Amino acid sequence: MQIIPENIPSGASRSALNTLKVLAKRNKKKLLLTLMLVIAENVVYLLYPLLAGFAINAIMHGNALHGLFYAGLVLIMWLIGAARRTMDTRTFARIYAGLAVPVILAQREEAHSHSAIAARVTLSRQFVDFFETHLPMLITSAASMCGAVVMLLTIEPWAGLACLAVLLLFAGFLPGYTQKNESLIGRMNDRLEREVGFVSTAGEQKLNRHYHFLAQVRIRLSDREAIGYLSIGIASALLFGITISVMALKGGMSAGHIYSVMTYLWMFAMSLDDGPSLLEKYSQLKEIGKRVNTGLVG
Repeated sequence: MQIIPENIPSGASRSALNTLKVLAKRNKKKLLLTLMLVIAENVVYLLYPLLAGFAINAIMHGNALHGLFYAGLVLIMWLIGAARRTMDTRTFARIYAGLAVPVILAQREEAHSHSAIAARVTLSRQFVDFFETHLPMLITSAASMCGAVVMLLTIEPWAGLACLAVLLLFAGFLPGYTQKNESLIGRMNDRLEREVGFVSTAGEQKLNRHYHFLAQVRIRLSDREAIGYLSIGIASALLFGITISVMALKGGMSAGHIYSVMTYLWMFAMSLDDGPSLLEKYSQLKEIGKRVNTGLVG
């Protein structure tokens, strides 16, 4: 990774999107390998409810050999997952090691205080965390959500349409939700940048106010995330209730079909469940991108 030791160019990255693009470009081979493993893991994960349904039906008909294909699929999923986890630490530890120095030099060039520089180096770790943790989570959630809807539209169309309706409902709340998150995260980061100064010089009363303020902001963010989870839980419970009722009234379904439908619904619900934390991470990265000059040039 290129390091700019003295004069930081005017083209240095000052937005989350640009920083992520530069990091992706400079580490494309390493990131491509890890993301290919994530995609492979998700393809297998998406197939397993359908194959599990076939396995259940095979067991009920006494055909053990067909049922054992499911065990093979489980082994493949774990092998891919183990390979990805082995790659992750090696890849992302080195990416952060290459990011920290340009961030420090860029902040020095802009004459920030030692407190602000220390805070911004810590905040810059969030860009690497995005690739290590949140991008795989985003890919997994999006693949599971879209895949579950497609599978449900194929095997039980009305359930797939119900899932699409839930997605459209939550999409309408996204702009306001993320905007409020950005505001709260911005206020918290303002304080974190001055934290070293507070620790060094502030009296007890001022320190109490500082940490009480940080606690209140974190509590508000946590409460918003909890409300998001609760809303998703209510919507998921309605989906399951309607699905169980309709399938019970229709009757005549095999055990494997019922299992597949219920598992794809659960997959959809769990993917939605990742939404609040991913939205908070998006807001956090966007705010950090406005604040931190990483010193990276594409």
